[in-house]
Amino acid sequence: MRVALIPLATAALLMLGSTTSYAASSWGLYGEEKVRIQVTVVDVLCALTGDCPDDCGAGRRQMGLLQEDGTLLLAIKNNDPFAGTAADLAPFCGQLIEADGLLINNDYFPMFVLQFKRALPDGEWSRANWFTRDWVAEHGGNGSRWFDTDPRVVQELETNGVLGLPGVEYVEE
Repeated sequence: MRVALIPLATAALLMLGSTTSYAASSWGLYGEEKVRIQVTVVDVLCALTGDCPDDCGAGRRQMGLLQEDGTLLLAIKNNDPFAGTAADLAPFCGQLIEADGLLINNDYFPMFVLQFKRALPDGEWSRANWFTRDWVAEHGGNGSRWFDTDPRVVQELETNGVLGLPGVEYVEE
């Protein structure tokens, strides 16, 4: 019985906020590093231009994570397929959170793949999949391939084609 409890105890420690263990899963990306960081959630457009609505754009803007040293990380992806981080981070606009995920260091700018988050000092961990949760609440289904039926995606494909180039068709061979 003890052996069976070890994996459960390890998983519990990952989710309780230990700074020496990370819940994030590797994606095998160039320059990726599993990290758990304390950051302030910001609206990137606000941070760069001063155009700052009270609610970080109500989830319609690119979100970022501002580190204590002033480094701005673009929060580029969450755990949902083809979805960004606005749904997960907008509710924390201007707040200090703990983010668990993949820091992608490259030659141009650091990016962050958000996998888990929690409000500090003692919020509960949640998986970064609120886009799908919200999409299913609005459109139904299970959300696993939301992009196949999303009205915005369908309209964009009808207007601009698969390649995003009006008049150029994609031919699968």
